[in-house]
This record gives sequence, C-alpha cells and structure tokens, in this order.
Amino acid sequence: MMANEIVLPKLGETMKEGTLANIRFSAGDRVNCGDILFDIETDKATLEMESEAAGFVKAVLVEAGQTVPVHTPLLILGDEDEQLDSAYLTQIADHVRAAVMVFPSVKQVSDAALEQTSASFAQSLRDAEAQARCAPAQPPKPQLGATVPLSRTQKIVAEKMVWSKQNIPCFYLNVRVNATKLVELRSQMNASSETTVTINDFVIRALALGIGHYPIMTGQLAEDHIQLFDSIDIGLAISTDEGVAAPIVRDCGGKTLTQISEQTGDLIARTLAGKLTLEDLSGGCMSISNLGVFGVDSFIPIVIPGQSSILGVGTIQDVVLPVNKQPGVCQIMNLTLSVDHKVINGAEAAQFLDFTKKLLEHPDELV
Repeated sequence: MMANEIVLPKLGETMKEGTLANIRFSAGDRVNCGDILFDIETDKATLEMESEAAGFVKAVLVEAGQTVPVHTPLLILGDEDEQLDSAYLTQIADHVRAAVMVFPSVKQVSDAALEQTSASFAQSLRDAEAQARCAPAQPPKPQLGATVPLSRTQKIVAEKMVWSKQNIPCFYLNVRVNATKLVELRSQMNASSETTVTINDFVIRALALGIGHYPIMTGQLAEDHIQLFDSIDIGLAISTDEGVAAPIVRDCGGKTLTQISEQTGDLIARTLAGKLTLEDLSGGCMSISNLGVFGVDSFIPIVIPGQSSILGVGTIQDVVLPVNKQPGVCQIMNLTLSVDHKVINGAEAAQFLDFTKKLLEHPDELV
C-alpha cells in the first residue's frame, strides 16, 4: 500500500480545530480499521477519532496537547517494511508546521522524534487510561497558593460565560414552588418502577409543557425578526472534573416523563464517562442547572449563548406555612429564571414561569 495520510476530520458543522488530548498509537504500531487513533477535544466535547484505514504507523506528525485546524495531517500509515522518502517527510512536516504556527511548536518529523514515540509509551498511555476509567472520580484538591491549570473545557466555558454576560441583557425572576406533592409522587414512582425519576426530570417535563404554551421562550434574535425553535430541546448542566457540560435532552415536548428520565440518565452516564458527541451538545432553546444537591437555596445562572433562558433549581427544604389555616410543614423549592430580554419580555417570562410552577405543584399532570 502507498503511504496514507490520516488528517483531522471535521467532526461537526461548527468545528474549525481540535486539541489532541491523547494519542493512542506510536510509530511502528499496527492499526486496524475502526481503532481509536486520537482523543480530540473540540469546543463542545472530547471525541474519539477512529481510523478509516489499516496499516502500520510510519510517523506521528503531532504531539499531545497541540491544537490543530481541521484537515491537518496527524499521522502516516503504510506497509510494515515501507520506507518513507525523507523529502516527503520534510514536506509534510512543513505543511503541519505551517498549519499550527499560531499554536505551540509542532513536532519535528525525524528519526529521533519518531523514536521518542515508542510502543512502550503508547502502552503506558493505554494502561493509565484504563486505570482512570476504573477509579472513582475524585475532585481536585489544590493547595493554597498553587497554580491550577485550566482544562480546555474550562477555558471554553469561561469564554462563553464572559460573552454571555457582555452580550445577553438578562432579567431574573424567582418563584417558590410547593414541592410536597412532587416529592411524594416521585417516591411512589421510584418505589414501583425500575426507572429512577429525578426532580430534574419533572422540571424538564414541566418546562417542555410550558414552552408548548409559550413558544416565545425558544426565541433567538435574527437581525430584524425573532426566530423560534421548531422543537423543544432542553440542556441539563452536569458538573464533571473537566468542567461543566450541558448536553441536550431532545424533543422534550414529544416525550413522556419516563422517556425524559431515560434520556437524562443516558446523557449523565455518557457525560461522566467523557463519551458525549458534538450532537449531544449542540442546540437547545434553554437549560436547567440544579445546585440543590449542594444545599443551595437559590442562585442566578448565566444564559448559555445560543439559548434564550436558563432555570436555576434550588434545594427542597421543609418550611412551615399555613395549610388549611393551620401551621403545616411544606417542602419548598426555589426556581430562578434568567431570561434574554432581547427576545422575551417580563410578562411573557412571568406567565411561563407561573405555568411551570403550577405544573410542578400538581405533578399528576406531568405523568
């Protein structure tokens, strides 16, 4: 076979570049079709890049940690005994160097450089990766005064949040939900079903029904008009060691509570395993962020660029309130809605939030 250049593919419509989080093969390794060559970090997710060809790795043209544009050659495959022409290697090395000149220095393709990417090093990467997958995730514990490097995900989130605060003029609404019946119904459902329904599932279902009544909540400003979404897709903020991800629960308006629960369970599992795709993270008309598990009463979340609102969900706590003119203990949950004022006015958002609140207070309507 002739030498085969493996390039960085465009893994999503908006993808312009990718960071090589992990290189799975070294010079001399055998590659089969379908083998994972690289772990690629994009602006939305970390993805596995499969090989569409088979052969032996003749040269690795990039280094882990480098950010390269799409269509940049990453490695060369060939026959086991094939010798690559030195002029060809120099030419392709120059090509790669030119492609990533705005990023950290690219790897020189030479015999010495190829020797550094030995098979033993590749195996140690695979061993470390397997160990990391088996070990429970532990939050980092930096020491005071330490310098804590940002992951690519954290950098991207930081950039998006700064852009959001600078470009999305928000107003904020807060309501208290009597979640007593919601908590009771959830307990009954989980006691009699194999599927565990979460508070987030109920909230997403309520939001979906609310958006169905108030579709302006999906609006995005598009020059001289407001464009509404054609489906109800809601993001769910999930915290990971690498930062926050908000995968999208698709077509919430057409799903039952149980179907929403199954999809959120799948998204959470794949988020924590680092298996999200670009499709999982693309789109969405709004998101929810729940910090109630940390005992937070209420908070003001930041709208994700490309969406028009986000709902902050607080903890559920016992509060003494009048019940039939007598003191009674109710379970109260705070909801805070951050809204893009460019497309949604206060009255519209207030009606939407009130509609959502009433659904959560009468959860039988969500089942």
